[in-house]
Amino acid sequence: MSDAVQAGTKPEREFCSTSEAAQMLGVSLGTVQQMVENGLLDAWKTTGGHRRIRVTSVESFLRKRQTGNPPQSAEPSVLRILIAEDDRLMQALYEKTVATWDMPIEVKIVPSGFEGLLEIGRNTPDLLVADLVMPDLDGFAMIRRLRADPSLAHMDIIVVTGLTPSDIEEQGGLPEDVLIYGKPIPFRELKGYIQAKLVQIQRRTRV
Repeated sequence: MSDAVQAGTKPEREFCSTSEAAQMLGVSLGTVQQMVENGLLDAWKTTGGHRRIRVTSVESFLRKRQTGNPPQSAEPSVLRILIAEDDRLMQALYEKTVATWDMPIEVKIVPSGFEGLLEIGRNTPDLLVADLVMPDLDGFAMIRRLRADPSLAHMDIIVVTGLTPSDIEEQGGLPEDVLIYGKPIPFRELKGYIQAKLVQIQRRTRV
């Protein structure tokens, strides 16, 4: 019988979940996942696909960070994405699909252009993905307001819409630097765009 059992105490846990590791480290879930992929944390996957991270590797990382010697590129750059879409089915589709992408991204979904502007005012995203037909303030008006603000004029914007090119022109068109995709949501193209943006950000942080 072990000393821990004889003493009536429970042995320390050997593994923790991704969310528990994120809480211990004070980073996002995506960051923890990227740390595992980069070999900064020891982990394995259950048959259900859930990560189990060795607690000692988390504690070791914390000690290195506290002594001022964290591993280089310990926390990969996180891409903040704001999605403006009023259709609940589309919102759920975005959430479920993006959640399967193993990338350091943070996603916020709002139901209107007005809510989009409020969120951008609170926390400017790296990328805006917007529908055009929305209540309160549509995508056209939201994008025009963003482009009229010098501090937001260069924000990356992708439009995903069911409108035809002629419909868009009838509404006054969109700025030339706005990327336009038709519905259904082109997740493959969207994922590729985000991967390219992440590479750009990571290159800038290394300079």
